[in-house]
Amino acid sequence: QVQLVESGGGLVQAGASLRLSCAASGHTFSTYAMGWFRQAPGKEREFVAAINWSGDRTYYADSVKGRFTISRDNAKNTVYLQMNSLKPEDTAVYYCAARNTNRANYAYTRRDEYTYWGQGTQVTVSS
Repeated sequence: QVQLVESGGGLVQAGASLRLSCAASGHTFSTYAMGWFRQAPGKEREFVAAINWSGDRTYYADSVKGRFTISRDNAKNTVYLQMNSLKPEDTAVYYCAARNTNRANYAYTRRDEYTYWGQGTQVTVSS
């Protein structure tokens, strides 16, 4: 069983930055592809960013490209989402996701490709 625990959310003003963390336990973190998704009230959960095993392959939603950066520290079993230039439309609950894979170069962008999910952390951006 894999456990994912997100932290780092909060209430900030537009233009500010936040860094989300997702701590993983219960598995060999370095063989898991990781992703961040978000869900705003009344909307579907949507892809934000994804990263492969080693962290050298990343993907981003168009809406966050150039503002958000996903990274991972396999020694700490943690994946991060650095969010800069935050906008009110970034307000959502942010979820960390994980899936085991034998494909070292793969990162996954669809919800149904992930096996494990965290409980989410709220990010609120005021205008």
